[in-house]
Amino acid sequence: MLASLFLIGASLTTPQMSAQAASQTIVEDSDDGMARAVNRMVGGIVSYARWPDGSPDATRVMCVIGTPRLTNRMAPDGPGATSVLVRRLNAATVTGRSDCDILFLGRMAMADRRQLIAWVRGRPILTITDDDAACIYGAMFCLSNRAASLSFSVNLDAIGRGPLRIDPRVLSIGRSAGGPT
Repeated sequence: MLASLFLIGASLTTPQMSAQAASQTIVEDSDDGMARAVNRMVGGIVSYARWPDGSPDATRVMCVIGTPRLTNRMAPDGPGATSVLVRRLNAATVTGRSDCDILFLGRMAMADRRQLIAWVRGRPILTITDDDAACIYGAMFCLSNRAASLSFSVNLDAIGRGPLRIDPRVLSIGRSAGGPT
């Protein structure tokens, strides 16, 4: 699986991680436009993840920790029948829970981020952040806002450490969501 992700395109490699940038989605110039773009992109990413427990149509729980940078109105909107229930938690309480399928990491203390990323390793939990554009702190997907566009990077090492399966076509989300072709 990890090898097939490498075949999608050129990747940037450092000793700590391997990240790959995806296409961009043009964002309407408004807070609503950014919220829609983020929710569409997050929903698309979730739709390409497969949890070991089964059905792709199961309702997934996204735990939002910290303060998201791009939008405070998280409501992932993806293709298909997958629905996402959003819960806001703090870093101290999330590790005691077993119902978070997705962690969305906003701005938070670096110690909390490290603790959460370490806790996730080996668990079937999708990690997404909008507070690490370079994707170097261990999340699987990292959203970035630049010049009226939203893009994401994929941390292949983080994906390879867990039991989730990510369809290699995830790198086409940016194009299908309205970005350049």
